[in-house]
Amino acid sequence: MTGSMLADAALVGVLGLLIGSFLNVVIHRLPGMMERQWAAECAQYAQDTGLLKPGKQDTPAPETFNLWTPRSRCPACGHEVRWYENIPVLSYLGLRGRCSGCGTRISARYPLVELATAALFYACAMRWGWSLATLAWCGFSAALVALALIDWDTTLLPDDITLPLLWAGLLAAVLHWTEVPPVDAVLGAAAGYLSLWTVYWGFKLATGKEGMGYGDFKLFAALGAWFGWQALVPIILMASVIGAIVGIGMKFASNLREGKYVPFGPFLAGGGLAAMLWGPGRIMQAIYATLGLL
Repeated sequence: MTGSMLADAALVGVLGLLIGSFLNVVIHRLPGMMERQWAAECAQYAQDTGLLKPGKQDTPAPETFNLWTPRSRCPACGHEVRWYENIPVLSYLGLRGRCSGCGTRISARYPLVELATAALFYACAMRWGWSLATLAWCGFSAALVALALIDWDTTLLPDDITLPLLWAGLLAAVLHWTEVPPVDAVLGAAAGYLSLWTVYWGFKLATGKEGMGYGDFKLFAALGAWFGWQALVPIILMASVIGAIVGIGMKFASNLREGKYVPFGPFLAGGGLAAMLWGPGRIMQAIYATLGLL
């Protein structure tokens, strides 16, 4: 391991800090953007079908809300975050985790997301060097971090992330940015989607309830595209075991949300990141070791 390699990896890690700061915005705003779009589509449908008469609504035009507008602000006092208050990790430490306007505590998750993204980017650079493969896997890591936390917060897995992630995995295989043959990537995407789709309908027909959402199918399909069909079993087993452990722990701690459910997407994302860092083979070893302790 050369000093140049470490320096390059550190530089990529710094880029990860910046991307992690942006991911915090995505995690917070993308679900709200989706809800606004759904509300606008429902209102348009109501108007088009005559359920809502034109000119009868007095609702003002909604404020522009996207990943760039409006500027970040404190939800408690409305204080706009200045540029020097938005430096990854350092600003949080300098502010001692509190808003400079009103002193409201800032969630520690913001710097943790930045640090986690930086660590993943660093790991990618250490493994694949200064290459297009590193760029691809860094994008993969960023997408999974965002998806895991959005799903945990809202039980949503946005198509705006899952579908580009799926196509990127297929494209990366074709361009040899991953070690997965293109045929295995296509089979992995199909098997990933259809396997959870089959489980979904089997559970729904048996119980009349929905056990997961379509976003889980798409995320698993994307993981199949990135790792090939052979990695699907280790990933789903790891996600299921860890998800069950977390769910049982939350139940005993009375932390389950209304409906007594735990979203599956974060654990699928965790399985995907583990497969990237250690490989499917080591995942199976970890599963056997975990089951041996239970």
